Amino acid sequence: MSAISASMVKELRELTGLGMMECKKALTETNGDMKAAEDLLRIKSGAKANKAAGRVAAEGVVSIFIAADNQSGALVEVNCETDFVAKNEDFIKFANDLAKLVTDKKVTDVQPLSETALPEGETVEATRKALVMKLGENISIRRCIFHTTEGRLASYLHGSKIGVMVDFQGGDETLGKDLAMHIAASKPMCVSKDQVSPEVLAHERQIFAAQAAESGKPDNIIEKMVDGRIAKYLAEITLLGQPFVKDPEQTVEKLLAKKSATVNAFTLFVVGEGIEKKTENFAEEVKAQMGQAR
Repeated sequence: MSAISASMVKELRELTGLGMMECKKALTETNGDMKAAEDLLRIKSGAKANKAAGRVAAEGVVSIFIAADNQSGALVEVNCETDFVAKNEDFIKFANDLAKLVTDKKVTDVQPLSETALPEGETVEATRKALVMKLGENISIRRCIFHTTEGRLASYLHGSKIGVMVDFQGGDETLGKDLAMHIAASKPMCVSKDQVSPEVLAHERQIFAAQAAESGKPDNIIEKMVDGRIAKYLAEITLLGQPFVKDPEQTVEKLLAKKSATVNAFTLFVVGEGIEKKTENFAEEVKAQMGQAR
């Protein structure tokens, strides 16, 4: 059987929000299979699916630029090693310059962006290397996205760690800002339920069915329970199904209908999403916390 390390227990605890002993037991039962252990805990505890977008695991900034006509724009995430450098003026300027460059040159990926020249004449890659030398930290351009639309674009930055760009039609500037702020707060996976992949739905249905089976109710009741949970799940992860943050009495779908507006697409960047930050030994960390509690 695979050895269950403290770091594995820590990772599962972060994914599920459950206790260390529960996580260790689940990992033991699944022979160290992280995904299987997460599913097992969801079945036994009713825990929700992991929302990786809520975990910030690296430093850096998200930068946004929208052209004057509000029909083209870009988001860029630039990472560094410490929050100190993330607040450095030169680092922030570099990220802002990249967002404008992506928009101006219609760049669609990090690799061609690195080879593109900034207005000063140096390539992005040469400028990045010079910044590494100046600031003494590894700096990387993690991702970028270029948006263009026949409608209009709106954006929202929460500090410098969460950035949203939303492509919408109808409504007004205030609606666009409200939608972008809602996405930053509620972190939907997609616009509507028809954009959720069949594979994701099948997996969630399997989990919900196993959870419902624990109740011991008849099959026909279990089926209705699962259908209800799937409907709730879709409402939680889709923009249209979520309660609007500024008025939870109505969904975003109803808000858009009132404003005669539609959302075509959106992009949400969270700094460090999915990146594991270098951490101290977890077992030692726990011991230190126990010592402080005495």
